[in-house]
Amino acid sequence: MAMPTISLFYGIAIRMYVRDHAPPHFHAVYAEHEAYIDIASGEIIKGRVPKAARRMVREWCELHRDKLMENWRRRDTDEPFERIPGLDADQGD
Repeated sequence: MAMPTISLFYGIAIRMYVRDHAPPHFHAVYAEHEAYIDIASGEIIKGRVPKAARRMVREWCELHRDKLMENWRRRDTDEPFERIPGLDADQGD
């Protein structure tokens, strides 16, 4: 099962499985830690990442919730996921 990295910031890889199960979520991988994060709430469904990484992932999720849901919808139509800027990217568009 393919799991592309859709964002990478401060050593945290954000990934989505192409054929994953509900509820809509993504995977946050930091060093040897991994957590499944609910897109709607930004809360951990399963797994664990260190507290500082968890805070950054929650902030990032809040900033990009619409883009994350669009990627979740893309997996149903076999469209490729779009990359989403990380927290360390220049946010001034």
